[in-house]
Amino acid sequence: MARNRRSTAGKIVRRTFLGLGAAAIGGVALGVWAVRREVDNPLSADAGEAVFNPYLKIAEDGTITVITPRAEMGQGVHTTLAAMVAEELDVATTDLTLETGPPSAAYYNSAMMAESAFPPHFERGLAAGAQRTMMESMGKVLGLQVTGGSSSIIDGYDKMREAGATARAALVSAAAARWGVGADTLQTAQGRVVHPASDRSFSYGELALDAATVEVDTPRLRARSDWKVLGKSQPRAEIERKVTGAPIFGIDVDLPSMLYGTVAISPRFGAKAISVNMDAARAVRGVQDVVEIDTQTGSGFGIIADNTWAAFEGARALEVEWGPATYPADDAAIDAALIRAIEAEPSHALMDKGDVDTAFTDPQGTVVEAEYAVPYLAHATMEPMNATAQFADNTLTIWTGTQAPGIVQSRCALLAGIDKENVVVNQLFLGGGFGRRGEVDYSLYATALAMHVQGRPIKVTWTREEDMRHDTYRPAALGRFRAVVPANGAATAVEMKIAAPSIIASVVGRTYPDLPMGGPDKTITDGAYNQPVMIDNHRVSGHVADIAIPTGFWRSVGNSYNGFFHEGFMDEMAEASGLDPLAFRLAMMGDDARLAPARLCLEKVAQMSGFAQPRAAGKGIGIAHVLSFGSWVAMAVQVDTTDDIRIENVWIAADPGTVLDPRNFRDQMISGAIFGFGQALGQEITFADGRVEQENFWDYPMLSMGQTPKFEVEILQNADHIGGAGEIGTPPAAPALAGAIHDATGQRLRRMPFTRDVAFRQV
Repeated sequence: MARNRRSTAGKIVRRTFLGLGAAAIGGVALGVWAVRREVDNPLSADAGEAVFNPYLKIAEDGTITVITPRAEMGQGVHTTLAAMVAEELDVATTDLTLETGPPSAAYYNSAMMAESAFPPHFERGLAAGAQRTMMESMGKVLGLQVTGGSSSIIDGYDKMREAGATARAALVSAAAARWGVGADTLQTAQGRVVHPASDRSFSYGELALDAATVEVDTPRLRARSDWKVLGKSQPRAEIERKVTGAPIFGIDVDLPSMLYGTVAISPRFGAKAISVNMDAARAVRGVQDVVEIDTQTGSGFGIIADNTWAAFEGARALEVEWGPATYPADDAAIDAALIRAIEAEPSHALMDKGDVDTAFTDPQGTVVEAEYAVPYLAHATMEPMNATAQFADNTLTIWTGTQAPGIVQSRCALLAGIDKENVVVNQLFLGGGFGRRGEVDYSLYATALAMHVQGRPIKVTWTREEDMRHDTYRPAALGRFRAVVPANGAATAVEMKIAAPSIIASVVGRTYPDLPMGGPDKTITDGAYNQPVMIDNHRVSGHVADIAIPTGFWRSVGNSYNGFFHEGFMDEMAEASGLDPLAFRLAMMGDDARLAPARLCLEKVAQMSGFAQPRAAGKGIGIAHVLSFGSWVAMAVQVDTTDDIRIENVWIAADPGTVLDPRNFRDQMISGAIFGFGQALGQEITFADGRVEQENFWDYPMLSMGQTPKFEVEILQNADHIGGAGEIGTPPAAPALAGAIHDATGQRLRRMPFTRDVAFRQV
């Protein structure tokens, strides 16, 4: 007998809202005071300097310092955050000095927490709003200073503009008091307060100390139509230092009397050494010592040396027998675990409406079925994991590039046995992050070695092989899908089952081992359950696979594989219906007005690519659309298959609602797409005997410059909410490429990497 599955979007939201888990419920229990309380300003003023708020300082000499509270890892976030302040402060971005904020609850990220709410982005009803508001509040309650979830600009949009606006109001008030005139008679321009009637003016520096003591209400922020800085491309604040090789990354740290180190961590995650012989390692010239490491993120050995090369050689000479894996030890066993999970009862269903089971009992149309799969993936940042630490006089000082400085501070304090107030984290630029540098393992290992070197600083650098084989991976996932598709129309029923390990359980388990977990893990079906699809019978279920290989946030997280699953199966449904992929996607949206941005993006990218035009021999064009991190992104990919496959052209139409820096936004679209193509063109992490098999870029290839296609990006700004940028170009890349290959050859690709089934040109 078929079960009655009828429910509304509101019911889904209410049901999942109740399952948010211990962390969210605990946040509510802290009370309204925890949300409304003022967070302490972590900044202190030097002589001749005034602090206005956690984001802004102005000195008497006119130096304006903006504190950028998010990690700069190539995405240009420091420039755009500073531009928000510049807009309201009436200065140019080139007039600003930028500093990265210290670990502080003042720099909490509420937008990232709001993104973790369950309702689809276009669902803006009362229940959805209540859930987002609660999750936003949790960002403040927990004081999470994290860069991730394509949230930096969304989170800073009000905070940074208000920081500039309140400072400007205070400066105007201070000038009005000095001149004995009304504040409404004054203007600001180019870092000065001007009294037009008398042609007098003060520089901001001249007013700073007085203005910092003035209390003002937050003035109305400038309307978008009045922007002078925002909405225009700005020169990147860090570009000169990058092109001149300035020491701005963690791996560049050089301190007096510094030692060097590396690590040899168990190649089987969670296992410890059964036996070890350190003699050969200690005999390596330049090696000073070999010490045991045992932290909440892993166990192994640290090599302390006079230089990095000696440390690497010492690690190679170490003779260790490691314990066995406690998880499926090879790819076949991992696949079996995913199959068991997908065939078991679902862990959750964040989309479940209509009567899906009955729709398949008496299908009114063609039944389409397919199975898709993706492997584990590494982050493979260009700068390998590294951190420098010094433990002296009961104070721990860390120099590193991290996406989560507050977490580094608290976790390293715990390991060192000191209060977190005695841990100083110097935040440096990141040579790639993609979620990997939200982890604390490399900082913990540097702390562990610093505790053995009598107060000297030690820079701990991972070998590329250690980095590749000890990542927190994008999980492997398996999808099984079926649909009822009538001729020349939208599907009438869709069921999607997706199995993967839980990223949230893995991250929280190794970062906060004592924190209880509850509620569904949205990441398992993110990018599948919350897409712009409006059909009566629709179920997307998540199936947690119990595989204890560490997983983490990889660029676009669950969207990275669910975008491929969802849009790949969308193409298969389109083929069964007899409609082309564009027409079918539009049909699946119905006439819901909330989905207008998706329609416009798809229609725009179809126009850009000439999607409706006949193809030349050997050419194919694929199309995909994925809504992720609050932004609507459609992509078309053209391939040439006449001599192996070459990606020729890529067209992107994206709508994040509001774009603050068009050039930087376009760069992020291209960057995200290249990242997405990389996973399709050969990237995979495989296992044998519990160990990762890949070692370096030679067997974990990146998209080469010769393989990189031409890009054309169009920015639409029709959506009514500001969305993210850093990750949104990744999800549609692989499915659009797969669609292009099918368009040209008729071959359907359902697993990644595509190089398992087709060959790409190596140019």
